[in-house]
Amino acid sequence: MNSWTRRDLLKTAGWAGASALTGLSSLPAADLSKKPNIVFILSDDAGIDLFSCYGSDRFKTPQIDALAGEGVRFQTCHSAPLCGPTRCLFLTGRYAFRTGGLTNQSWNAAGGMGPNSSQEIGIAKLLKQAGYATCCAGKWRQVGETPGDWGFDEWITDPTAGGWYWQKSYTQNGKLVELDKEVYCPDVVHDFAMDFIRRHDKEPFFLYYPTHLVHGPILRTPDSAADSKDLYADNVAYLDKVVGKVVAEVDRLGLGKNTVILFSGDNGTAKQSGTIGGRQVNGAKASMWEGGTRVPLIARWSGNTPKGKVIKDLVDFSDLFVTFGELADAKLPEDRVYDGRSFAPQLLGKTGKPREWIFVQLGKQWYVKEQGWKMNQNGDLYDMKEAPFEERLVPADTQNEAAAAARKRLQAILARLNPAGGKTESIDPKAAAQGKKAKQNKKKKL
Repeated sequence: MNSWTRRDLLKTAGWAGASALTGLSSLPAADLSKKPNIVFILSDDAGIDLFSCYGSDRFKTPQIDALAGEGVRFQTCHSAPLCGPTRCLFLTGRYAFRTGGLTNQSWNAAGGMGPNSSQEIGIAKLLKQAGYATCCAGKWRQVGETPGDWGFDEWITDPTAGGWYWQKSYTQNGKLVELDKEVYCPDVVHDFAMDFIRRHDKEPFFLYYPTHLVHGPILRTPDSAADSKDLYADNVAYLDKVVGKVVAEVDRLGLGKNTVILFSGDNGTAKQSGTIGGRQVNGAKASMWEGGTRVPLIARWSGNTPKGKVIKDLVDFSDLFVTFGELADAKLPEDRVYDGRSFAPQLLGKTGKPREWIFVQLGKQWYVKEQGWKMNQNGDLYDMKEAPFEERLVPADTQNEAAAAARKRLQAILARLNPAGGKTESIDPKAAAQGKKAKQNKKKKL
């Protein structure tokens, strides 16, 4: 794989590279008396079409709307199309062709080439080095190992890659907790997360809160009516309620002015995206269309974020790593490439240095997108002026000057990134064959 120099990273639009973290002192509007707490709530299978502050025609989400009204809302944030690669991207700050986090459970097989904690420096370890207490509360399995391996001091999770709702067990700090009767696990996770905040309210803390809501199976919530005819809407409403409860607890503890609360989603809406303003969002979860990767991103830092501001800057999930690092005044390791561009200045109403493009990958598929245009791994160019509703393929022989210029720009970016020269296979065939043989030999001995 072609390597990039620091100079390449700095001069290429959209990169922050190894010098991404300039320190909280570069953010003049912030209260610098102490490092801000960071709470990151990650919803599951929830694209922009589920939230009324993004124009959803079907759902009302007053608590999430209120968070946006008290903070900033990013109009164009992109995840990966599936939860596993999105979580790897956030946890490592590095694109999938660098880490191997190409698809769901890339790590969970003989020869699996997904990232592990011995190869990558996770966000929790980075923030711990900056003096933060760290906690992971919720879904984990798509990443591999345990949250503890990746640097979280405290954690609660479960064994599923899907939804974990009415159950009799969960895992807390590495120990299986078994119960006599079913409990609603999102409530157990929430109580654990809020207890963590209360116990660490005198020191900087990082709470990663990856809720299972609204991943299937779609079951009743504690608030569902006995005769509910729309359990999916009940789950969206419960997600909204959870976000409101987190904000309320942070404010009750008097931590609002020193806590950045962020809310996002791990990929687009499952099965079929909904409508916004009467128009269908193009694509859904697992697709490389807008509906597969366009997700909400909302942030509130009371007294610092402008109220109700909508930001049109492009953001992708690698940006979260370097943004959190900058907020924490952490030192980013210089022995590897980081792909994010910090949006910490934008949280304070500053212009910052917005990306000119974002990159999305799922396995052997990828695309680079700028405002108005997108190009995939095949060199297909799309006119994105009507995104997220339409993505129009531009003929290869077009005479349109703007399209020709966009094609040239995006080709150059992909050439520099060179994802085909990195990791594009989720399984190492040789290692997989060895693992299969070892498994067969073990069966023979038995």
